[in-house]
Amino acid sequence: QEEKKQLTLKVEELERKLESTSAQNIEFLQVIAKREESIHQCQLRLEEKSRECSSLARQLEMAIEDAKRQVEQSRERAVSRERAAQSKVLDLETQLSRNKTELNQLRRSKEDAERRYESRLQDLRDRLEQSESTNRSMQNYVQFLKSSYDNVF
Repeated sequence: QEEKKQLTLKVEELERKLESTSAQNIEFLQVIAKREESIHQCQLRLEEKSRECSSLARQLEMAIEDAKRQVEQSRERAVSRERAAQSKVLDLETQLSRNKTELNQLRRSKEDAERRYESRLQDLRDRLEQSESTNRSMQNYVQFLKSSYDNVF
């Protein structure tokens, strides 16, 4: 009977331990369930953040591509404007050269014309002087003839 009592005490003690262990298991299971729920929520947030990051990465890539296109277009426009400006500069330099050549030709032409006109003017003056001299001679001769006729008659 003593042995039975001890065994009963042992069984009761083991049952209390079992209940205690069962209670601890339930608590651990609740903690594990909460942690699993927390892990699940974290995984959902991680997936959402991953999708958001992917979306932002795509937007960033599109923005970078757009910026590259705009830079390339700006560079092409700048190159085009530079070429046009260089072409215009060359045209203006060519025109300036032609104008200088034409100006030099006009100056030479003017100088030649001035020399010709000076020569012709001098020629005309000489001829006028000769003509006046001839005119005076003739007037003198006419005067002589008049006086001679007057004297004769």
